[in-house]
Amino acid sequence: MSTPLFDLTLTEEQRITRESMRRLARDSLSPQARAADDAATANPALLDAISGFGLALMPMPEALGGVAMPRSPLSNALAVEDLAQGDMSHALAALQPMAAVNALMDFGDEQQQERWLPALAAETFTGAALAVNEPRATFEPAAPATIASEDGGLYTLNGVKSLVPMAAQCEWFVVVAAIDGEVAGFVVPAEAEGLTIESEPYMGLRSANMATLTLENVAVPARDRLPRFDLNRLLGLSRIGQCALAVGCCQAVMEYSIPYVKERKAFGEPIAWRQSVAFMVANMGIEIEGMRLMMLRAASRAEQGLDFNKDAYLAQLQCMEKAMEIGTNGIQLFGGAGFVRDYPLEMWYRNLRSMAVLHGSLMV
Repeated sequence: MSTPLFDLTLTEEQRITRESMRRLARDSLSPQARAADDAATANPALLDAISGFGLALMPMPEALGGVAMPRSPLSNALAVEDLAQGDMSHALAALQPMAAVNALMDFGDEQQQERWLPALAAETFTGAALAVNEPRATFEPAAPATIASEDGGLYTLNGVKSLVPMAAQCEWFVVVAAIDGEVAGFVVPAEAEGLTIESEPYMGLRSANMATLTLENVAVPARDRLPRFDLNRLLGLSRIGQCALAVGCCQAVMEYSIPYVKERKAFGEPIAWRQSVAFMVANMGIEIEGMRLMMLRAASRAEQGLDFNKDAYLAQLQCMEKAMEIGTNGIQLFGGAGFVRDYPLEMWYRNLRSMAVLHGSLMV
């Protein structure tokens, strides 16, 4: 039996949107990334600028303030890649509402959508996020330590969630917890009693304001349990988003390195003339193209309604390994200068380290 094909031909709308995204990444995100990283906080103007593209509004019904456009994981992945080329950290932060909306559209019922989505129906940044990760070395998304117990139509949540972007600015969270031998999703408002939010000083993604959520006897009504929750779909679509972040950031590393190796001279000639340097740059291009194609294949299959989980998982494995290789080689190409904060290489390296620990953070 033949394998179903995947189509990566961009539509006219996707092409125009990519031009706008890349312009924003080049003119705004990239120049302001370092300042935001130093301040360990996202730039509100940049968050609003990204929100202005309306990615969170696209799948929302018109009655709730959305656009009611068909869901496009491929278009979302392209947007994530383009924005991450400007700044991976701001891209992750600004697109959290899109991930939360996608989760509610996929796993929630009409009443839940009517209750929670209108708060995000704005062209300025309004936060909501997925809370999947937990702060332990043996963390496995399918076996969370966060526990939900039911009593009289009320769920009580206890546990700790980590690496939640923009948590301090969120209206609500989709919290993943274990209950009676299965994994479930719950919508938890930020002001819920027993929920505390604590910012953490992570080495990378500093302007994404990553935080830890602690849930102590947080009461959630039965109506806020997501009835169609599918952990595999959440993780698969998040792996695609995670890979798109890596591809965009790695593209920035390569494009920043090429002019430098052409201009930097050693022993009277540009270092790009050395085979070891030229091969390192060439290998960057090869690996980035492979990462991109694996990510887009998974996104295209998801868009067509085909099984995409295997493709997304393989893409994630490839991106985790090659992103770190590219980040390391970018610093290597700059020699001692790569260790200096005057250049963005060390910031990109720190951001790319997150590829191994982000789980379920950016559902496209």
